Amino acid sequence: MWKKFRRLFVIKTKFEAFLITYALATGAVARGQDYLVQYPGFGGKLLFLACTGAVFMAGAKMIEAIEYHKTFGRDY
Repeated sequence: MWKKFRRLFVIKTKFEAFLITYALATGAVARGQDYLVQYPGFGGKLLFLACTGAVFMAGAKMIEAIEYHKTFGRDY
């Protein structure tokens, strides 16, 4: 029972990683748009880029971790 429950929180495939990255990106863009309204000008644009940049780094890290896991197995 607990194995099936725990499986819900484990990212096994690249497709799952892409879905999570898409969800993160959707939230980051919404937050970035709020920043553009609250902080007009260069500051808002900089915060918008920081939000979306964090999603790019997180997505790359998830995909990289999946590739390492496939290459080296459970031990890595």
